[in-house]
Amino acid sequence: MPRIVRPIAYGTPDVLAITEVPTPRAAADGVVVEVRAAGVNPIDWKLYSGAFHAVDDDHKDAAGVAASMPSIGLECAGVVTEVGADVTGVQVGDEVIVYPVTAAYADYVTAPATSIFTKPAGIGWAQAGSLMLTGTTAVHALHAAGVDAGDTVLVHGGAGGVGLMGVQLATARGATVIATAAERNHALLRELGAIPVVYGPGLADRVNSAAPQGITAAVDFAGTDEALDVSLELVADRTRIASIAGSPRRAATGIKLLGYGPGQDAGTEVRGTARGELVERAGSGALRVIVDTTFPLAQAAKAHEVGIAGHAPGKLVLIP
Repeated sequence: MPRIVRPIAYGTPDVLAITEVPTPRAAADGVVVEVRAAGVNPIDWKLYSGAFHAVDDDHKDAAGVAASMPSIGLECAGVVTEVGADVTGVQVGDEVIVYPVTAAYADYVTAPATSIFTKPAGIGWAQAGSLMLTGTTAVHALHAAGVDAGDTVLVHGGAGGVGLMGVQLATARGATVIATAAERNHALLRELGAIPVVYGPGLADRVNSAAPQGITAAVDFAGTDEALDVSLELVADRTRIASIAGSPRRAATGIKLLGYGPGQDAGTEVRGTARGELVERAGSGALRVIVDTTFPLAQAAKAHEVGIAGHAPGKLVLIP
């Protein structure tokens, strides 16, 4: 029987369990997809760890918390195995990217037809299954910070899954990118067009040396107090600082807070619109989806342990 990975309680990755379930059936307006790859993202373990912030009711489905126990796995790619009666433009056998979706840590998922995009032939399953969540998050952050040609943008957490997307997308817009990362990831960031700097004490001075023209915007994908403080120090207009994570003290600073929580910008329209462009860019090779490690579905807990440790550049992906 098909398998699904679910948390059986709130806690650490050891609460994840594999369960056998019947093969799902397509709704009239949806499809069933056999999963070939599912992206692993910090939101997945935050959902069952109890560390995730409160979520506005309007965004619970998108955040994967509509059920009593959260579903995990919000993006994937695979092959269509069933098409609902009201669906047009999708056929059994189509190779597709699915986002947004819930419960993608599985052999099969159901999704509305509006979540389906044709997988470009030029990218592999692991890349296709891990493109969307980090890509749409990066687009949202750059939009919120108003990053455009001529800007010099500071990207905190430049070697993470979202950061690598943000670096590439900001560079494509014509911005100069200063990206924080451990030194072992600097060569990759240079390859993608960024000027890398090491995070840690003295960060503001290193950023000033790398960008004597000044920093006009910042996007924080790291969520550290250092990232917040340095952004506030270097960016004159606080509305041009966007943050996807961090401590509650962010709320009093006047920066843009992005997410599904009360008082935060979910960016639903921006993210939704970005999906097609991301698929096109990835398919043409203009956007690289950098995968660090793949894991079998049965090793979802191990993938989360690696993700929580936070040292992997790029994406972690489950392969059923």
